[in-house]
Amino acid sequence: MRVISGKYKGRNIKGYTLKGTRPTQERVKESLFATINAYLENSVCLDLFAGSGNLGIEAFSEGAKEVVFVDREYMATKTIKSNLDSLNIENATILNMDYLQALDKLNLKKFDLIFLDPPYKTDYIKKALEKIRTLNILTSYSLLILESDSLEKLEFSDYYEEVKTKKYGDKYIRIIKKK
Repeated sequence: MRVISGKYKGRNIKGYTLKGTRPTQERVKESLFATINAYLENSVCLDLFAGSGNLGIEAFSEGAKEVVFVDREYMATKTIKSNLDSLNIENATILNMDYLQALDKLNLKKFDLIFLDPPYKTDYIKKALEKIRTLNILTSYSLLILESDSLEKLEFSDYYEEVKTKKYGDKYIRIIKKK
């Protein structure tokens, strides 16, 4: 797995074989980041189900000023730290905890971009979107990037509106924002 564009383009990232993770494929990541590129410069991002940190690191590579990485698996957070260290990225926070606990902890922070790529066989996206709405941690122009194997799992309340949805093989990416 490697960074596909920006400052760290071509650099390798560890964690492709990290148990329980399913890294976003390079062609999907390339298309996604081309879509959200205008939102990345100096952004504050949240990679909520971070795995190896693939999406958050790509955001750094494209100009994000800060990324918070969250994963409940210790080996995932250890891999994220290793990846950040190898790229000399310092303005990052890594939280080894459940996503709902992490959102509660981050309730005073505002995010420009939030990546939500949880395990597919869960309802975590729905729960996370509700918690994000309740905590009011979005800026007026925030984007949320949702990934799943099913469109039904990418449904959202009327607090949000769709920006774009695209299917890539067996997965869907939906970008939404608050109304």
